[in-house]
Amino acid sequence: MNSVRNLFRDLLHYPSAILGLVIIAILVAVGVYAVVTIPYAEAIRLWRGGEDVWYQNPKNAAPAWFNYFTTKDLPSTILITSRQEEETILSKIQAEKVYKPRENGQDITITYTFEYPYDEFPKDLIFYLYGKFDQKAPFAAIRWYTPDGREIRITDTAVQTRLTYRFLQDEKLKRRLKGVSPEIGLLADPNSDPPVPLKGTYKIVIEATTFEPNSDLDGEFVLHGQLHGWAGTDHLRRDLSLPLLWGIPVALAFGLLASLGTGTLTMIIAAIGVWFGGWVDELIQRITEVNLVLPFLPILIMLGTLYSRSIWVILGATILLNIFTGGIKSYRAIFLQIKESTYIEAARAYGASDSRIIFLYLVPRIIPLLIPGLVSGIPSFVFLEASLAVLGLGDPVLPTWGKIINDAQFNGALYEGYYYWILQPAVLLMITGLAFASLGFSLDRIFNPRLRGL
Repeated sequence: MNSVRNLFRDLLHYPSAILGLVIIAILVAVGVYAVVTIPYAEAIRLWRGGEDVWYQNPKNAAPAWFNYFTTKDLPSTILITSRQEEETILSKIQAEKVYKPRENGQDITITYTFEYPYDEFPKDLIFYLYGKFDQKAPFAAIRWYTPDGREIRITDTAVQTRLTYRFLQDEKLKRRLKGVSPEIGLLADPNSDPPVPLKGTYKIVIEATTFEPNSDLDGEFVLHGQLHGWAGTDHLRRDLSLPLLWGIPVALAFGLLASLGTGTLTMIIAAIGVWFGGWVDELIQRITEVNLVLPFLPILIMLGTLYSRSIWVILGATILLNIFTGGIKSYRAIFLQIKESTYIEAARAYGASDSRIIFLYLVPRIIPLLIPGLVSGIPSFVFLEASLAVLGLGDPVLPTWGKIINDAQFNGALYEGYYYWILQPAVLLMITGLAFASLGFSLDRIFNPRLRGL
């Protein structure tokens, strides 16, 4: 306990260590939050669900914070719904719904009210209508009311169990708007040329008639903005906040397990070879020399291409291929010196077993040298997992930072100007590497006496 307390006290003397610890603590807290609030099964469902799950999101929308770097106020997505039980990813506005009973049915009036204070037009306007009936479908008339008092007829239609009405695909509406696309014609100031949005309060009114006592109608209005959420969306309407959040626990777990497994097994195998000597040591050294000339990344690429891209398979292969490396020879040189120590001779004299000497007398002596290497090695494995995903060899199920970059690259994000799609995961990768590198350098100074004065 005192050694841990002394370690933290020494770390406080290094600003880089404090910075690294703060960043790592934030990453761990956010990773735990992601796992708790979005369980694994739900995260996979959302990531692989595609447009059926994210239908309320716009395609390729930049993050909401993008407005801080533009001269114009770009529109964010607006969702208004009359469905009381509906759970959505977006913050939603509740529509006003009024029933007027009549014989063999009822009249329903649903009013959707929203403010539009933006300087640009939205990407799309969509109504999702849901009818509840036995034999006769409800009939709905949709009207649009602008801030300056104009009324525009949108459509009159029967509503089946589900009806998706896309404003931009209605040719009759375009003709009523004199050939102007609906996302412009419905929101433009009639006195402007070129058209600019008319700011103010808009209303959409659905006047529905049902023909059965228990019949009902509900609707969701979605205005797809140019911005969406704090992370934006991709080409499949998926909210990028999901893989950005879930990428944290995946990256940290992969990096920590790979670094810990590699460093610990390398140290133990080197200690076993030194202690037993003879053919055991020779075998370990020959395996190490063969492994040193094997191409590490091509082997992983071949494994992912021909066998499996599961993150657990990649993790296991990464650990196995990194055990017999130069670290074996470095640890061997240290263990050869420790083996000749007097306390080792004393342990052998009183009859200590081989396993006791290896795990209680040899290995603990170099743990202080192992810790900085473990911490410094984590970002290299984090970047390895991301690199494999960028090459298309990442786990196809998990939402990770590398998968975001791979999707962005495959869909021409840079050519289309969707820089946020690549920059956000790239920045998180750089921050993670900076945090562990800063902490690792500081730990190296603390545990290595030759560096303490630097």
